[in-house]
Amino acid sequence: MRRTIALMAAASALAFTASASAAEFRPYVAADYTYTDARAATFNAGGKVSVGTDYNKYFGTEVFYQFTDSDRVNTGAGTDEFSMRSYGLDLYGYLPLGCDQVFALVGTAGIADIDIKYKEDGAQRETENGLGYRLGAGVQYSFTDNLAVRALYRYTFTDKLGSIDHIDEGSLGLRYSF
Repeated sequence: MRRTIALMAAASALAFTASASAAEFRPYVAADYTYTDARAATFNAGGKVSVGTDYNKYFGTEVFYQFTDSDRVNTGAGTDEFSMRSYGLDLYGYLPLGCDQVFALVGTAGIADIDIKYKEDGAQRETENGLGYRLGAGVQYSFTDNLAVRALYRYTFTDKLGSIDHIDEGSLGLRYSF
């Protein structure tokens, strides 16, 4: 599965270089704060870094790496500890609003390779790995042609990472376009 995501990232990079001559082609970098709720644990301290491109004002792609700090959950049997890492590819759809088009509604769909590490009540640390299929919606506001702020909600369907079958996520971040 990692090969599939690597191939998708390579295809995105090729599209990135192939359309460099297009008038509306805009590469960007982004950094987000993420709040993640994965049923068993809520990861407050998380982040996401990404590289993407907008092919026009309605469509773009993004390759990302996301991480969380460890979170401890007190259960009846003791204390469990969780952390999460993921990377993948998202497709973005934009709907610019207003005359100036500085606001846009944002929709996303993508795929992620997810690793959740956990330690249950002092036991050996274990890792669950699987795929997640992501859908999201949000808004974006452009301060200038190069700088924008974006707020998104995402719902991720997983292929049963232990007892986790879905992940809810909210993010807020900055985007710098070149």
